[in-house]
Amino acid sequence: MTHDSNASGSERLWRQSPSPHVSASPIDHLMDRISPERRSENMRAIRGRDTRPERIVRSLLHTLGYRYRTHLARLPGRPDVVFTRRRKAVFVHGCFWHRHPGCTKAYTPKSRQDFWQRKFEGNVARDEAAIRALENDGWSVLIVWECEAANPDRLAHTLTNFLGPPIYSAREIND
Repeated sequence: MTHDSNASGSERLWRQSPSPHVSASPIDHLMDRISPERRSENMRAIRGRDTRPERIVRSLLHTLGYRYRTHLARLPGRPDVVFTRRRKAVFVHGCFWHRHPGCTKAYTPKSRQDFWQRKFEGNVARDEAAIRALENDGWSVLIVWECEAANPDRLAHTLTNFLGPPIYSAREIND
């Protein structure tokens, strides 16, 4: 590390010898650490359906005895799990993308904050419009947050309270 007694603290930090874990200049921390091509590839890989939290919710519902449809296109917002007979819909929201209030996963990236703010506001507005449209059509809606899928016991309780008891077919009752 070179030392310059006239340099400010931030200037002194970036003058350290190169390391893969340390920024090379004082403005590097403002920029993305990976190439735009790699960032694009990462973002493209983020799934819009059949996400891990969604699969956890569906597996738990099936284990509890519920039968459902997924991603029903004719409904506003294309809910992740749909119970047509009960007129109930479940959205499984990622805390980051859908801005779970108070959740640590709902952080805002440091770079391009204006872009991200507009993106998140659009997501939340679209979510609210879909929920309002479903409720106006007589549907009940439950939002399951990504972080809630980590506690299966609590999630099972929430889902059961929302849905009521499973509906069994006549064949299942007779077996």
